[in-house]
Amino acid sequence: MAQKQRKTKAKWSITDTNALALARAFLSMKDSGEMKAFMRDLLTESEIIEFSKRFYAARAIAGSTHYSAIKEATGLSSRTIARVKQWYKHGKGGYKLAIKRSKHQF
Repeated sequence: MAQKQRKTKAKWSITDTNALALARAFLSMKDSGEMKAFMRDLLTESEIIEFSKRFYAARAIAGSTHYSAIKEATGLSSRTIARVKQWYKHGKGGYKLAIKRSKHQF
């Protein structure tokens, strides 16, 4: 009896050429209108909202806002807020750079 072949999923990572191509695509957007259009084509509305909430949480953490206020404003779980705080404080610096450059601190 022939064995059933399994389909193997391609392994994706944030360091591969596909991730680099995505980063370059983000960088190629010329203004917020183009970025919003690209994000809407790339992501679902729910994903955009979730990312927006996380960025809100990072900005609030930068402004020393308490977890309870962040949770109330966003509906994010304490675990997600803690994860955002972890990446804000000990990540690659992306949140801090984005907050600084976008001038959206609390």
